[in-house]
Amino acid sequence: MSTTTLAVLVPLLPFLGAVAGLLLGRAAPGFVRPLAVLPALASAVLAVLVAVRQGGGQPVETATRLTPTGSVPIDLSLYLDGFAVLTAVLVGVVSTCVQLYSTAYLREDPRYPSYAALVSLFTAAMLVVVYTGDLMVLLVGWEVMGICSYFLVGHYWETEAARSASLKAFLVTKLGDVPFLIGLFALAADAGSFQITEVLDTVARGGLDHPTLTALLLLAGVAGKSAQFPLHTWLPDAMAGPTPVSALIHAATMVAAGVYFVARLLPVFTASAAALVVMAAMAAITMIGSGLAALAQDDVKRVLAYSTIGQLGYMTGALAVGDRGAAVFHLLSHGAFKALLFLGAGVIIHAAGTNSLAAMARMDGLAKRIPDAFWTMTIGLLALAAIPPFAGFFSKEAVLVAAERAAAGHTASVPGAVGWLVLVAGLLTALLTAAYATRLWLMAFRGKGAPAPDHGKEPLAMTGVLWLLAVPSVAFGLAAVPLADWFDGGQLTPTPTTVLLSTGAAVVGAVLAYALWQRAAAGTSREAAVSASVAAAESAAETPEVAEVTHEHPAVPAGPAPDPGRALLGPLHRHAAVGFHLDAVYDRLLVRPVRAAAGLVRFLDREVVETYVSGAGAGPRLLGSLVRRAQTGNVQTYLSALFAGAVVLAIATAVLANVNAGS
Repeated sequence: MSTTTLAVLVPLLPFLGAVAGLLLGRAAPGFVRPLAVLPALASAVLAVLVAVRQGGGQPVETATRLTPTGSVPIDLSLYLDGFAVLTAVLVGVVSTCVQLYSTAYLREDPRYPSYAALVSLFTAAMLVVVYTGDLMVLLVGWEVMGICSYFLVGHYWETEAARSASLKAFLVTKLGDVPFLIGLFALAADAGSFQITEVLDTVARGGLDHPTLTALLLLAGVAGKSAQFPLHTWLPDAMAGPTPVSALIHAATMVAAGVYFVARLLPVFTASAAALVVMAAMAAITMIGSGLAALAQDDVKRVLAYSTIGQLGYMTGALAVGDRGAAVFHLLSHGAFKALLFLGAGVIIHAAGTNSLAAMARMDGLAKRIPDAFWTMTIGLLALAAIPPFAGFFSKEAVLVAAERAAAGHTASVPGAVGWLVLVAGLLTALLTAAYATRLWLMAFRGKGAPAPDHGKEPLAMTGVLWLLAVPSVAFGLAAVPLADWFDGGQLTPTPTTVLLSTGAAVVGAVLAYALWQRAAAGTSREAAVSASVAAAESAAETPEVAEVTHEHPAVPAGPAPDPGRALLGPLHRHAAVGFHLDAVYDRLLVRPVRAAAGLVRFLDREVVETYVSGAGAGPRLLGSLVRRAQTGNVQTYLSALFAGAVVLAIATAVLANVNAGS
């Protein structure tokens, strides 16, 4: 079987699995789980075969004319280079893990058949985006992912949070997709084709009429899809959906699509220095803002959501300094450990019975209840914090090395200020990332208080997936040297300067979070002891006989949970907890004016337009009612009226005749 045939089957199999799952979900429920897992698994295996055959060498291209349009043609095309084949492997592996995990996580969910089918469709759409060589076909996969995210985030539609989150995700991403579509048309108009290779050839010839405007239009769509400032607000709210969906969206689909798109069309963006500056500023604000917000979140999934936004900021920063190899390398590394973290969070939530880190911090022995999740999430958090030798260290170092080279002026067409901006923001974010990763680990696994609930051993389908994803989270960084040839031959290995700065920043962040945790825990213990003493004294004064019986085991109130994030952020905490009020800003600047305009239109429609329409009907109706009153059915009345009318006409005729005669 040829490489192109195998590549066609990679997105086709999950698509057929989605169709079969929707058709047979209710009629043959026994086939639902095989139809969910097997097509995804087969797709992942074929994606690996395609990657092995492509081998990081020359791109494999093929195209078939889809339909004559009369102007710019649309082709069903494949473009398989090192970026595409490795990203497809990531999508296939993560999708298979999510489907397998979901068989246990949602085993009692009555809507599991439709959920599994939508996950398969989501996977197929992302694979279309990865493999296609035509921008219009890419747009189809891009939009299908949008509608799949709407349904999957709103899976628990009985809750207001899920309904609002799904609608917000759809609308915010569509807000970016409108200029994105215009940008695609602008590219096609300049290149005379939607083929990515033709577009890149046009850019190389300097054929773009308005490179800055086109790049900024495309960047708006990327900001929406990949949750970058200022269109990132939908992603934390999307945590209202099932946890496996969060893993899929954050690790391999949806948010990865924007970064991958810029990597494929990077020359379009490097053709404009202004676009690179905007991209770097967007990445810097996203990285730092999301790191601060993650430190203030109580929901474990929202911490990871803001973490994803920050890591996507690293990828966008790498693209801003012109290194798509570093961006996609971090995309692949992040996909492995972020899928691990979200699926591990699902196990923690199931075991603790809550999403709240504050509640987990009051539980004793949660790590012992779920040892698989504890150890694998520890690996994932070390990778997230970029601690060597875990995968996140190598991929984040690749980004910082690219920024360092740009800052030193070694990257053509990239302003040095862009490199400095990405480098400084990246180092500060490394400190924040290590701090909130340490905070999450301490609050989730080192709590003190009541014994954690015991729900028994977690299903193998869930814990086995965690260990599977832990392997690349540890070892993927070792592939930095061999993968360099797959990624344009760029440097993906660390330098002593970046290692010293970034690792030092990470260590400072982790130590600071741990020290503040210890201080907060000690303060909480003292408060609890004082409260217990006061309660015991009051109880002894009122009912001494009861106090004597319960003296050895006093009821200690839970009290506030120790939170290093609150101490670290200080007065900034309350602002960071709500995402720095960006939703409130949007509400005042966009939502309220639109609602006011809609109210004005409604008023004009009801009070003005409907008044004219009602008046047009009321006039004839009034005239008809007057005429109807004359229809009495009395013949004598009719004859009298006829005679009176004849007399009136006779008199009028005589008067007119006299007037005419006199004149």
